[in-house]
Amino acid sequence: MIDQILSYNKTFVAQKGYEKYITDKFPDKKLAVLSCMDTRLTELLPAALGLKNGDAKIIKNAGGLVISAFDSAMRSLIVAIYELGVQEIMVVAHSHCGACHMNYDHFHHQMLARGVSDENLDTIRKCGIDLNSWLEGFKDTHTSVKKTVETISTHPLVPKDVAVRGFIIDSETGELEEIS
Repeated sequence: MIDQILSYNKTFVAQKGYEKYITDKFPDKKLAVLSCMDTRLTELLPAALGLKNGDAKIIKNAGGLVISAFDSAMRSLIVAIYELGVQEIMVVAHSHCGACHMNYDHFHHQMLARGVSDENLDTIRKCGIDLNSWLEGFKDTHTSVKKTVETISTHPLVPKDVAVRGFIIDSETGELEEIS
């Protein structure tokens, strides 16, 4: 698949397909969106929000979560605020998310089947990584959004003038429900 993508890319560049996407690094709408990496949202999310290239910083991960105050999603949001002028943050989870009810036991069996040894997993644990919490999803999407919004809005490095709001987008229709 990667070789096919590289072949496509040569044609894309040669035909100057990039020209309609040219913008700078600063989000025109001073907006950051934290959302899930689900493939259903790749085009649906920006279309449903009316965003075009250059409008917003879109940060994606499994579940659209901030799992700790100093994880990579939170780091990206802090950079977006201070380096890129973001003034508003949308947390956008979605219906039928695979991270809902996700847990380490599920991954543990898959890891073993794919050749990761229990010895390697024990070494990771001894290094201080709690795989149970690191690979834990959430039980309720509404509660997850509220928790992520609270983590961001009460973070000691997030200025109080940055608006943080949470939503759930319907994975099929794109309809937004605000979670307060």
